[in-house]
Amino acid sequence: MKKLLHSLQPANKKEFLFDLFIFCFAGGILLVAGLLIWIATLDIPDLSSFDERRILQSTKIYDRTGEVLLYDLHQDVRRTVIPFDEMPESIKEATIAIEDDQFYSHIGIDIAAIFRSALINIQNSGDPFSGVGGSTITQQVIKNSVLQREKRLSRKVKEAILAIKLERVMTKDQILEVYLNESPYGGTIYGIEEASQAFFGKSARELTIAESAYLAAIPQAPTRLSPYGNNRDQLEKRQDLVLERMRINGFITTEEFEAAQAEEVAFETEIVSGIKAPHFVMYIREILAEKFGEEALAEKGYKVITTLDWELQKAAEEIVAEKVAINTESHNASNAGMVAVDPKTGDLLVMVGSKDYFAEDIDGNFNVALASRQPGSSIKPFVYATAFTKGYLPQTILFDLPTQFSVNCDPWNTTSDDGCYAPQNYNNKFIGPISMRNALAQSLNIPAVKTLYLAGVNSALKLAADMGITTLNDPERYGLTLVLGGGEVRLIDMTYAYGVFANRGVRAEPRSILRIEDITGEVIEENEVRESRVLEENVADMISDILSDNVARTPLWGANSQINFPNRDVAAKSGSTNNFRDAWIMGYAPNIAVGAWAGNNDNQSMYGLSGLITSPMWREVMDVALAKLPEENFVQPYINVDGVKPVIRGQYINTAALLQTLQSTSTDPGLSVNDIYGNIHNILHYVDRNDPLGPYPSNPANDPQYRNWEYSVQNWKNAQFGAFLNLSTSSSTDDEVTDPEPAEEESSRRNRDD
Repeated sequence: MKKLLHSLQPANKKEFLFDLFIFCFAGGILLVAGLLIWIATLDIPDLSSFDERRILQSTKIYDRTGEVLLYDLHQDVRRTVIPFDEMPESIKEATIAIEDDQFYSHIGIDIAAIFRSALINIQNSGDPFSGVGGSTITQQVIKNSVLQREKRLSRKVKEAILAIKLERVMTKDQILEVYLNESPYGGTIYGIEEASQAFFGKSARELTIAESAYLAAIPQAPTRLSPYGNNRDQLEKRQDLVLERMRINGFITTEEFEAAQAEEVAFETEIVSGIKAPHFVMYIREILAEKFGEEALAEKGYKVITTLDWELQKAAEEIVAEKVAINTESHNASNAGMVAVDPKTGDLLVMVGSKDYFAEDIDGNFNVALASRQPGSSIKPFVYATAFTKGYLPQTILFDLPTQFSVNCDPWNTTSDDGCYAPQNYNNKFIGPISMRNALAQSLNIPAVKTLYLAGVNSALKLAADMGITTLNDPERYGLTLVLGGGEVRLIDMTYAYGVFANRGVRAEPRSILRIEDITGEVIEENEVRESRVLEENVADMISDILSDNVARTPLWGANSQINFPNRDVAAKSGSTNNFRDAWIMGYAPNIAVGAWAGNNDNQSMYGLSGLITSPMWREVMDVALAKLPEENFVQPYINVDGVKPVIRGQYINTAALLQTLQSTSTDPGLSVNDIYGNIHNILHYVDRNDPLGPYPSNPANDPQYRNWEYSVQNWKNAQFGAFLNLSTSSSTDDEVTDPEPAEEESSRRNRDD
């Protein structure tokens, strides 16, 4: 039996393979037949509809009430059709090079490009039809003119079939002519003639190679790659890519390529009509384009209800324009920006990106609210907040004295030359011992750098990021200069981050769109308030308490400054850079945060105090905002000093001994000056910066900053009390460290051997 089965096995195997082949072949025929039947049932528009353009249902952007129309994205569509022979070869070649370099050889579709695009889309999203790519110029003509622009397989199939049909009834030149006359270039601009006039002030026939490369670069993402937005660097990169592809494809020589790269192309002033809050609208438009695509904005008829407070926006625009006119003459500050947010909801209420969106003298359409600029001292509250989370208190004593912070430089070196770092205060004066409260309120630089060291650069950067700062992501670059504005931040991010202080440590996720309705009025997207705690409530209260303390900031601002609100709780912090290219003021009440920046787009230096430049415009906008809002108060922070080291709770001398001496009626109280002042040291003498509330350091000198900090403190102590101190015995040695506790608690004092 086994022999019989064995003898039959080869024949059975052959039969099995044959049957399998027949089955697969039949299955393949059925699959192809099914596909053909499916294709036959598709509703494919006839090419006769090619010239019957779809009526575009334009996206409309409204303020938060849904009643004030800020902008209709396509209310004034501009399209000028020109014949193929009036189009320069450079725009034809640039377009082919970047969009479809096989245009003159394929049949309407490029199979290899489709597969490449599908693979990329699968890698990025898992959906082969999720992205844009793989479409030939012919397919794009079909897509722009006939089909509904939905990302579905059926539409891709229709697009491919019609592209092949179109190639049979039109020449390649005719197809390219239609494409170049129909391509979107942003806003209401369609076609190369209209784009050439709008961007360069000339007819398309006069375009240079460099200008043509720009025009070929834009249709991929007209909003994001607009020459008038904040992504000019991305446009420059894509123009370089277009030129490179033109060179590779043999459309231009190496000499022409290099000349085009070197050509300085000037863009005309943007022309936009019927627009309110233009910087905000363009910001919203870019968000929408990223979310839905350029095509949907043109034809889906969306109604977008934003978070903008139009009345406050209008007032802010007028105030900024008025104050910049004054600042230009008095401080050489030709521009400014302003942002206001609701800290409880994350709503973006105001966005003023320049003194005037249409100002030619300053590149007014550039949105400074989204630009990265150095924040100066306005970054300091995030550093102090980090320190407070680690146990330091507003009462904690630091020494405001000339200090060398580079451990590679001698402590007596008070310069910042040759790798050394010894910053100065704004007034070139030094106070000596000062609380963190007063140091922050008066914006003193030396205590701020010391606070950053105690808090840790990485910890401060993490907190800033958690609170909404998106651009400080290079710790090695900043070092201790971070607290004096060594990094770059955006005004919009800073305003949201200050809003976290206002909201007692809770960050409301930024929100600029409330809801989106389709053409039938159905809500297709609604954004709820999203909150998360990123900072301890009590720490946020500490910062608000300090920044609203008019007494503490009086030495810097004066008693009756523009940031003082006698009848409302308002916190504020200014900042300026050493080169005086940026002036800031950030402030908030419990229910609104407002930030302002002033300077020059070309980075020219200003002159005068930063508060004089920014605070007038900030104060006026804040007054308008507060008049609309109910009165709310900051919560007083809870300060617990029980069991806290004296230096952290605000004692740098033996206060108990001093009090005993002052209250004594005896001519010899038994306590010397040494008992009172002899044990003055820098804070690193008493705290381990990695565990400030823990045990006293067994050897403070192990901290790399100790020597430099201690040098300036001992010099100050000797200058203040040297004539009365027994310096040979009062200064601590390497063998003993004492804690300035009351004299009667001698047993609680610790030494380095503990």
